[in-house]
Amino acid sequence: MLGTQIADGVEVFSARTPTLPPATHTNSYALGAREGLLVEPATPYDDERRRWLEWARGLIGRGRRPVALFVTHHHADHVGGTEFLARELGLPVWAHDLTAQRLPDVVVSRRLADGDCIDLAGPEPQRWKVLHTPGHAPGHVCLLEQRLGAVVVGDMVASVGTILIEPGDGDMRVYLDQLRRLAGLHAQVALPAHGDPITEPTAHFEHYVRHRLKREAKVLDALAAGAADLEQLLAKVYDDTPKAVWPIARLSLRAHLDKLLAEGRVLSHDAGYSLNEQ
Repeated sequence: MLGTQIADGVEVFSARTPTLPPATHTNSYALGAREGLLVEPATPYDDERRRWLEWARGLIGRGRRPVALFVTHHHADHVGGTEFLARELGLPVWAHDLTAQRLPDVVVSRRLADGDCIDLAGPEPQRWKVLHTPGHAPGHVCLLEQRLGAVVVGDMVASVGTILIEPGDGDMRVYLDQLRRLAGLHAQVALPAHGDPITEPTAHFEHYVRHRLKREAKVLDALAAGAADLEQLLAKVYDDTPKAVWPIARLSLRAHLDKLLAEGRVLSHDAGYSLNEQ
């Protein structure tokens, strides 16, 4: 068996993907004890696709019938195998409408919205509630199974590496609001796309919020000390981060600045940025 059972009717399979280091793999999940949902058809690599198919067909051989492929959002390390695996397995693809709009080459048969439920029949039926959780990506969704206390979180958090909030695709303010929403679920386990299951998810979500707000405070302190342009701010705000990852940190810094601009706490001008003293 290629996958690893996490709970009754929940299995994980990890495949190599073009994701951000230090992560190297994306987790896919099989949900349901008889009817099944295959979450994250992620890998674009031929050898990993063969392993993924072997895993999926092994589920079928053990009496679990997949009903669809499900993608949490449109990023390449989550959808790289979607068309191929859907064709090979003869399965429809389900996603949020905003994700479907960003995947023009993928036929999305069911467009899910916040509050929708996915019912999976079996000896212990599962009902997975769709939670629209933008912030990392506009169409990002999580799945909550109340009875199991399990939440599939995609790229909202990880247990290896961190989560990039990239301007354009992401929104730091919305992301933090959705982390607080997830913390309020008081789930028993979170199933991330990268890394091991998170067994204290409420504390993990809250830690992510605190970490981002701590970084935001450094942005404000740097502005107060006279840093103005992006490079000056980067050197002060990410002085605790290896320079090798500064290209990624620069994107996060811009996301923080966009949040502060939207809140009216920071001003943008020709010289860069400054605190709004009003």
